[in-house]
Amino acid sequence: MEGGFGLSEKTIKGIIDIGKKPVVERQATARGRVVLTEASKLAIESDSVKKGNVLEASTVAALQAVKETPRIIPHCHPIPLEGTEVTWTWEKNSLWCTVSVSAHYKTGIEMEALTGVAAGLLCAFDMVKSLEKDEQGQYPVARITDLEVVRKFKGL
Repeated sequence: MEGGFGLSEKTIKGIIDIGKKPVVERQATARGRVVLTEASKLAIESDSVKKGNVLEASTVAALQAVKETPRIIPHCHPIPLEGTEVTWTWEKNSLWCTVSVSAHYKTGIEMEALTGVAAGLLCAFDMVKSLEKDEQGQYPVARITDLEVVRKFKGL
């Protein structure tokens, strides 16, 4: 398409207009896991990881990511969050992170929950990566997987 000055013009979608949408209660829960070696699991459980307490640091990372989601994901609106909960559970050598968020707003908050889980798991991986490396410096066991929204609620 030609613009007014003989230049090619293309409009790129910006943030979706939510101005006319009603404010309603919103909740979202996401989860994911990091698969680790037994050595990493034991180090986390005994609080003997060199970088510090993995669950505490990873919880902070998850909370920060939830709040920073609009800066990370271009089409997300800044949402006035009202609550965030981070839960950690073990299933064999898999450390599961579950993040639940809540707000009253005009658009969903599942991206905030997903971003929180991703950051929490990345932090945990980072903190134990020295325990996860093999002799070639690779990570044959450690992997982040199963990132998903497990619950979404939109009030009336």
